[in-house]
Amino acid sequence: MKSSIKLLITPLIIILASCSNPADSTVDAKIAEVAEAATSIDGKTYIFNKDSTIGFIGSKVTGSREGGFKNFTGSFDLKDDEPQSGQFTIDMNSTWSDDERLTKHLKAEDFFDVENYPESKFVATNFSKSLEGKYELSGNLTLRGVTKNITFPTQVIHDENSVSLKAEFDINRQDFGISYAGKVDDLIRDEVIIKLNLIAQSQ
Repeated sequence: MKSSIKLLITPLIIILASCSNPADSTVDAKIAEVAEAATSIDGKTYIFNKDSTIGFIGSKVTGSREGGFKNFTGSFDLKDDEPQSGQFTIDMNSTWSDDERLTKHLKAEDFFDVENYPESKFVATNFSKSLEGKYELSGNLTLRGVTKNITFPTQVIHDENSVSLKAEFDINRQDFGISYAGKVDDLIRDEVIIKLNLIAQSQ
């Protein structure tokens, strides 16, 4: 009898684990209306280098998928060791994922609609310092032609010649008009994790 119960419980545990939402472990980005871009006054500019990465994790009830963007450009401006402004632009044709068919679908109209919206952009509007090296970063994110101001926690590390910004948070794809639901028995979750590892060198 115990063996039978164990045989029933084990696959149930596996199913429940596969249904967990990865975004439950990340901070939800705060959403607001578009704000004025931050400006740099006599700041020092740092340009993203090739080691920078922008990634994402999406999920549905049966599991999750990872991906990101291979081509993007951007920079930060710092003054007196404090970030003043920053921005990056993504070539949406460089979208990749861990599944070739998914990558093709992500570029199609159901998701990023790359043909009509070939670029996505983030422009910083405010860096609010909380602790040493920790900031609440706000910025206007334009994705699939929709612009919203998002706020999320970041870590900024810098020295004389370089600056890096790391963040991991989630956004709701519905806020940016990405509404494709997926299959009836395999629905796609609205929350998408964004992973930033941006490394820039002084110019």
